[in-house]
Amino acid sequence: MALERMEALEARIRGLVDLVQQLKEKNAVLDEELRAARDRLSKQNQTNRRWEVERNDVRSRIEKVLEELESLECLEEFKEVALD
Repeated sequence: MALERMEALEARIRGLVDLVQQLKEKNAVLDEELRAARDRLSKQNQTNRRWEVERNDVRSRIEKVLEELESLECLEEFKEVALD
């Protein structure tokens, strides 16, 4: 009877050792997936920052052109008033 109990205990321990090994392997896979996801996120954040800078540059250039157009319109109005 004690021998049967010892064998059962050994079988359970082997099962637990196998389970721990499987969990370690899954953990390694998940760690790699997490690292890859973090790398992708970092690259996307860098891209987003570049787009933001570019968008701000385009906005300021458009605003400058609009200001120049407005000043031209004011100049035209001034010429019209002066000619009248």
